[in-house]
Amino acid sequence: MNLDKVHELEGDFFARYPEGFVDPEMVKVRKKHNVDKLVGQANEMFAPSQFGNPEMITQNMILLVSRSSMVSMFEKPKFRDAVGSSLPETREALSDGLSELLRGDEEKGFNAILDELVVMKLAKWSLISLLPFYYDPTERWFIKPNTTKAILKYFEVDDLVYKPRPSYEFYRDYSAFLDELKDRTDERLSPNNAAFTGFLMMSLM
Repeated sequence: MNLDKVHELEGDFFARYPEGFVDPEMVKVRKKHNVDKLVGQANEMFAPSQFGNPEMITQNMILLVSRSSMVSMFEKPKFRDAVGSSLPETREALSDGLSELLRGDEEKGFNAILDELVVMKLAKWSLISLLPFYYDPTERWFIKPNTTKAILKYFEVDDLVYKPRPSYEFYRDYSAFLDELKDRTDERLSPNNAAFTGFLMMSLM
């Protein structure tokens, strides 16, 4: 693992965008993703007081996934149809899992949601990491497969092996790795965690 290589990327990025993510060109990019608006919606939709109604929680899960620019256009309708037509016990499991993932036992919540997504054949990193990111965008990480693989390769991370099927262990350990990278860089590169991995992705292209 070679974490110091992040400073090469940092230098190249600021050479192209001297003001970081407030650079006019980067502001245009950020507007396309509308992260701030969706963060606000997630915090309203998934406030603790909302979790007595699994039907509403799962409908809001569908809404946020459908509005996100970070989820594939092919995955959005599959998620909508699968969750929208699911049985009451499935919706309750998803709602309870999300509550745990956001504010309780993170591992328990992650695995509860994963179990339901596996049954729906929707066990995708984008779908399981999206809502925690929108709820807490400076602490939680959105995991995009191709970006993740490129980052691990560039930083020579041998003890983390990406696999298409999500696992809590990888989610926990990869998040810790990204936290360490972020701590080594200028704070202007991380107005939120998706912006930080966006900086890495653009710098590695």
